[in-house]
Amino acid sequence: MNSIHMNANTLKYISLLTLTLQNAILGLSMRYARTRPGDIFLSSTAVLMAEFAKLITCLFLVFNEEGKDAQKFVRSLHKTIIANPMDTLKVCVPSLVYIVQNNLLYVSASHLDAATYQVTYQLKILTTAMFAVVILRRKLLNTQWGALLLLVMGIVLVQLAQTEGPTSGSAGGAAAAATAASSGGAPEQNRMLGLWAALGACFLSGFAGIYFEKILKGAEISVWMRNVQLSLLSIPFGLLTCFVNDGSRIFDQGFFKGYDLFVWYLVLLQAGGGLIVAVVVKYADNILKGFATSLAIIISCVASIYIFDFNLTLQFSFGAGLVIASIFLYGYDPARSAPKPTMHGPGGDEEKLLPRV
Repeated sequence: MNSIHMNANTLKYISLLTLTLQNAILGLSMRYARTRPGDIFLSSTAVLMAEFAKLITCLFLVFNEEGKDAQKFVRSLHKTIIANPMDTLKVCVPSLVYIVQNNLLYVSASHLDAATYQVTYQLKILTTAMFAVVILRRKLLNTQWGALLLLVMGIVLVQLAQTEGPTSGSAGGAAAAATAASSGGAPEQNRMLGLWAALGACFLSGFAGIYFEKILKGAEISVWMRNVQLSLLSIPFGLLTCFVNDGSRIFDQGFFKGYDLFVWYLVLLQAGGGLIVAVVVKYADNILKGFATSLAIIISCVASIYIFDFNLTLQFSFGAGLVIASIFLYGYDPARSAPKPTMHGPGGDEEKLLPRV
């Protein structure tokens, strides 16, 4: 029994550490990949490749769930995906939404510095809460509504800190980006486009997350099988997005134009993000998950100072602090943290928990 508890604790902290590093590294990596000199890759093709990577990984995990029996594996896929088409069609909605959201994240990372991108993207907590109330009829605690208010205030402060006149560091970064853009590298920086892309991604993230939770809890299908359904439906949408948005460039320059080892690393990093979150949700709780996200923001902000010449102002620091505080407050449940009533047992010194009514 103790060994099982220790294994669960080990998995919990390993998954939290992995999520923290993945959150921080993904934002920094996407920013670097979209602003570095040289040929720029097409973000729509990177999103599609990430879906292929997720599909292969989830198929392997489902195969493992079926006891590594090829016949059981094929029967399970047929029963879940082909023999139950209406259930599979339900997954079409988040599949399309996730493809659009991932493309918006690349647009945002192309036009916002890594620290601002990371902090602004935390608005997905607000949109997730809104859709949880509307779709799942979930009631929020007063502390959670207060956390959402703090979150909005923090995001506003961060955005104002970045738009109230360029500093020497940001001016240098903008000049470098403009030079790269003129030489056919990174796109010209447009903060408003980056902001609207981040807000759109937050909105879609909240909706897709809650919708996926609803269909996940509405049927006895494993998380990995649901992710197989998602990827199988996302890939056609992803292909359509590639050829609608970048069809001429794909035909002229090739599908993998601008790809190198770093871009493939970024594809795998993004694909692994959803899988890591699934493990965290299984083994950790909201407070610890909030801690992981908060720590990722701090890491991104500190790393941006050294990697991207990001100028950390007092206003930005205060806004980021409000965002981090809101994440902790949103995961805080006063009822859970309050001391539980106890009673003395017959022996006098032994304490037993009172049964819940």
